[in-house]
Amino acid sequence: MPPETTRAFAWSDPRSWQQQPWWPWTKRIVSLAFFLLVAWLIVSRARTIEWGSVWSSLKAIPVGVLGLAGLLTVLTYAVYCSFDLIGRYCSRHKLSHRLVLFITFISYAFNLNLGTIVGGVAFRYRLYGHYGLHGGQITHVTALSMVTNWIGYCALAGLVFLLWPLPMPPQWDLGSGDVRWLGAVALAIAVAYVAAAAWRGGRDGRDLVIRGRRISLPGWRIAMLQVVLSSIHWMLMASIIFVLLQGKAAYPTVLATLLVAAIAGVIAHIPAGLGVTEAVFVALMGHQVDHGPLLAALLGYRGIYYIAPLAIAAVAQLVVELQRRRDAQAEDDTEAAPPQSPAPHTS
Repeated sequence: MPPETTRAFAWSDPRSWQQQPWWPWTKRIVSLAFFLLVAWLIVSRARTIEWGSVWSSLKAIPVGVLGLAGLLTVLTYAVYCSFDLIGRYCSRHKLSHRLVLFITFISYAFNLNLGTIVGGVAFRYRLYGHYGLHGGQITHVTALSMVTNWIGYCALAGLVFLLWPLPMPPQWDLGSGDVRWLGAVALAIAVAYVAAAAWRGGRDGRDLVIRGRRISLPGWRIAMLQVVLSSIHWMLMASIIFVLLQGKAAYPTVLATLLVAAIAGVIAHIPAGLGVTEAVFVALMGHQVDHGPLLAALLGYRGIYYIAPLAIAAVAQLVVELQRRRDAQAEDDTEAAPPQSPAPHTS
């Protein structure tokens, strides 16, 4: 199959509602309100938790369960790293598959713990730039990776909320019908993306214009691949928590709660969703699972899925930086070396 597009997500830059003077303040106010709500929820829940029970439950997790969770973490990272292989295919850059996976792993580990701008974007630009890609190619790869992550999220969340609506706590005034409506909206976004890719995507497709923004889409095959890979990635993430809970909750419930927690973490703008993920799980599953085992599973999840890969990525990034400095020093030494004069001729 020939490459379908080399210019996916190339936007023009007209003045839009996001550039209006009132938008930054509105965004800050909404984010602050949500942050305060989450902080209140965390504090109020933390006061009711017996932390001794949490630590006891954490220490009681069998080694085999931790090992399985670690294996699932490796698989989850492998699937996510394949997102940048889609970018490699569409942008037609020539870096090796192994190097692309290496760069994506480092970027994703830092992205999870430090946020998208610092991790997912800054590290990609630094690493890809170090290995010879220009800015347009890096932007292309990064945009495709982000869209892949969230378009699969929309497809999966839509199906989960429609088919297995999340059981809400008894005190919440929110029925399964409301959750199904949210699922329908999310699924419609994913379907619209694939339909737009089939309609105007691909190498010969026409740009799609939305609110003055010009967008070049990949072909429908790439769009479907994005949905499938991202959905698998999110399902594997939920399977890690499900394994650590050791059968104390149904998998669809764990998956739906994780999908809700992911959006809450994005809105709160808290690195790694620290505290937000735990608060959402306690709020939505605390009436089904005791707080001790639930929080123990989440702490184990953080250690295995967040902290351990970050430690590995930090060492890998250090090695890259040291190599980069050695290469720069070698270039400086070569430029500073005086030209050698020719040896005198002797007869």
